[in-house]
Amino acid sequence: MIASSWLLVAFPALGALVLLVGGKRTNSWGHLLGCATVAASFVYALALFASESLSQAADTTLWSWIPVEALQVDFGLRIDPLSMTFVLLITGVGALIHVYSIGYMSDDRDRRRFFAYLNLFVASMLILVLGNSFVMLYLGWEGVGLASYLLIGWYTDRPAAATAAKKAFLMNRVGDVGLAIAIFLMFKHIGSTSYEAVFAGIGDVSPGVVTAIALLLLLGACGKSGQFPLQAWLPDAMEGPTPVSALIHAATMVTAGVYLIARGAPIYNLTEDGRLVVALVGAFTLLLGSIIGCAYDDIKKVLAYSTVSQIGYMMLAVGLGPFGYALAIAHLLTHGFFKAGLFLGAGSVMHAMNDEVDMRKFGGLAKKLPITAVTFGLGYLAIIGFPFLSGYFTKDAIIEAAFGQEGWRGWVLGGSALLAAGITGFYMTRLMLLTFFGKERWRETTSSDGREFHPHESPPTMTAPMIVLSIGSVAAGGLLIGGDTLAEFLSPSVGALQESHHGVLPHALIPWLTVLVSALGVLGAWALFGRRDTSVQRPERVSWPVRAARKDLYGNALNEALVATPGLWLTRSAVFLDNRGVDGAVNGLAAAFGGGSGRLRRMQTGFVRSYALSMLGGSFLIVGALLLVRFG
Repeated sequence: MIASSWLLVAFPALGALVLLVGGKRTNSWGHLLGCATVAASFVYALALFASESLSQAADTTLWSWIPVEALQVDFGLRIDPLSMTFVLLITGVGALIHVYSIGYMSDDRDRRRFFAYLNLFVASMLILVLGNSFVMLYLGWEGVGLASYLLIGWYTDRPAAATAAKKAFLMNRVGDVGLAIAIFLMFKHIGSTSYEAVFAGIGDVSPGVVTAIALLLLLGACGKSGQFPLQAWLPDAMEGPTPVSALIHAATMVTAGVYLIARGAPIYNLTEDGRLVVALVGAFTLLLGSIIGCAYDDIKKVLAYSTVSQIGYMMLAVGLGPFGYALAIAHLLTHGFFKAGLFLGAGSVMHAMNDEVDMRKFGGLAKKLPITAVTFGLGYLAIIGFPFLSGYFTKDAIIEAAFGQEGWRGWVLGGSALLAAGITGFYMTRLMLLTFFGKERWRETTSSDGREFHPHESPPTMTAPMIVLSIGSVAAGGLLIGGDTLAEFLSPSVGALQESHHGVLPHALIPWLTVLVSALGVLGAWALFGRRDTSVQRPERVSWPVRAARKDLYGNALNEALVATPGLWLTRSAVFLDNRGVDGAVNGLAAAFGGGSGRLRRMQTGFVRSYALSMLGGSFLIVGALLLVRFG
């Protein structure tokens, strides 16, 4: 079946092609085709997973893609434990999001085109994780960027959506440049971009070049996964429809950066400095995302910054090298379940509340939306690390591995992860209380467009995927972590999971400490928001930390100052030099020849006497020059 693994990509790619080329003729059944193609990929992935031994990587070449002298790139796929793990996540959760979209987008007249873009996104993501070279990965990388641009900017009548799509596209290009240069360095020093050749030859490359490649790959990962300093695009992407938010922020696009680092494990294993930078970026980002998540009233933006924080945990884990690769993938999988469920739950709330996103206008919705409240609540318990749910096993394992590092690294990395766990408990409890419990504030106000609220449960096409994802939120962590099942399965791709026997805190203490800190966050949120009524009006005066958090901790200002403004001035300087320098020199030279020829033309009068005078003058000049040379 490995020889026909191309069908995994072909199904959603064909669906996108049919829906885009077929146009309005597919309106009545396009959404069904979109769901069927992704479901077919998922079923085929299950069959491949069950029938094949994945103890080692198996590459299959479809055709020669770039045969240019020394640069030989095949259009090929790699089937191994790491790629199949991502394939099952992408197609499984992706299929549930497709089904959910049937109900969510039922009133959109361009629903068929929306499903075409979803199919294109899934196909690109599958190329990214299945490619057998860094160039193939880059092909899927750019395809995901294009599809996300189309989906984030879906509501073309909203200027904010167009701005968010452009912002995501441009900020990802910054990271893409890093990935491209890393691939250039691989080809220069190793002579190939295939995984097999790069991983076999990376040991012969100088340590400085290895570290440079690792850091450039990290830049690419920061762009796609919304890590510091390229995280600002990710919350703005909430302008797209909620299924897009679930697809981008849960199971696919934001996990691409984590996949890139995990896939490049043989490179990072050779550079301790590269791993340390990855871990520090992850630790800083998980704190940044959790702090900002406390300040927003927009339910989708709170979940978006939650994603920034949770991906930070994964980046921290892969930065720990052999101590964390498998843990990062485990948390990635559980995050795919509970975060997709949370986003779909948020979409269900919006569906019931006239697309309102301000949590201060909700309250008491558990009575009106019981299925949404239960499924969302299970996702909430999973993400805060409630004992024996998914997050308890995977996130806590990362915190334990971080504290397992020696010296200052253990305190900095472990302390950051532990503090963020407490903050996660705070902002997620705040979201839960403001939305589903307390006073029914929606009775006293109207939605942003002036309509009254009439909350109601979502249709089965929306609630069924939420129920399935909630089951994963409960059970996935124990199944993946228990007995090191996933770590042993992934070992052929990322190496065996190593356990630290040292560290700055006793291992037995860390799980209890993590639960305690998370519980303190929950109690803090209950004391502030559960025991008192919340005003629909935002207070005018707040403390400076709250103001800073509401401004994204000045992340946009930082990007503006360090990248956007210098880039703008550089562009203006280039335009000035082009207009006044290059064009000025060309135009000046042309003007000089034109003016000179005009003056010479005036000397051609047609009178013989004028020509005779010119000849006489020239003769005197020649004689004078000869005399000067002779007697001078």
